[in-house]
Amino acid sequence: MNREPGTADQAAPGSVLIWDRVAANKRETWLLMFLFVLLVGGFATAIVFAFGGNIGILGIVGIMLIGYAIFSYYASSSVVLNIAGAREVTKEEEWEFVRRVENLAIGAGLPKPRTWVMDDPSPNAFATGRDPEHSHIVVTTGLLEKLEPAELEGVLAHEMMHIGNYDIRVMTISVLLVGLVALMSDIALRMTFFRGMAGGRGGGGRGGGPVALIMLLVVIVAAIVAPLIAQLIKLAISRRREYLADASGALLNRNPEALARALEKISADPEPLDRANKATAHMYIYNPLKGKKLNGLFNTHPPAEERIRILRSM
Repeated sequence: MNREPGTADQAAPGSVLIWDRVAANKRETWLLMFLFVLLVGGFATAIVFAFGGNIGILGIVGIMLIGYAIFSYYASSSVVLNIAGAREVTKEEEWEFVRRVENLAIGAGLPKPRTWVMDDPSPNAFATGRDPEHSHIVVTTGLLEKLEPAELEGVLAHEMMHIGNYDIRVMTISVLLVGLVALMSDIALRMTFFRGMAGGRGGGGRGGGPVALIMLLVVIVAAIVAPLIAQLIKLAISRRREYLADASGALLNRNPEALARALEKISADPEPLDRANKATAHMYIYNPLKGKKLNGLFNTHPPAEERIRILRSM
């Protein structure tokens, strides 16, 4: 790779500067995270005003939501690994896989992640964990069987940089925020229902009236729309992190062509991942829900063709 860290060459016509892409991804990801937190805070505030500012009850709900978030944050890796049906492997069982993970961890200056394998013929991989000290790299048997050693290392370097860039933490937090918005939406709709059953009286002794009705309608609309907005923000964050992991992973193993070839094989493989689901699809190096055409806003990953073109411009 003819590039020193910190420099940028002009990409092929129609593509972008890879280093500008990396810097923009970092800025835009944290902007999206800020918008995410703003959405949660704004939604909670709307609920407080709509239901009479009963801070006591909502405070209890808030504590419960925070407790849910803390528990989910620490338990998220175990849940994801269980959903994937992954089994932990050692160097004696999968020597090529584990050895390359060890070497890449040394090269990146990171603790060695725990290594896992999913018994599935579809080639794919993902990283999870809350930080580099509690990280995991998971690959499918299809990936180990269908990729050349250099291509496998390109994929593992991509996943290693998801860990090194703390993408695993960003994505964990974004998933938790989506869950919190969904819970808040459910609570708001239930409170609206019970308020209607009680005769439409406002909380806190305020009574009804045009303002109360408007605030109630705002909460109902927000309860329906907010989960969709939260999901879109999560997917946007996921797409940004894939570009960043491609670039920094290619830097780590100094072979962007290997990752480009791997992405070609993975994207061309027709088999969907058996245990894939919408909750975890964004974590994989390539969307495991193959065969489902989605609008760009709802894509979990950027187009493989664009990723390959950018890698080959490095």
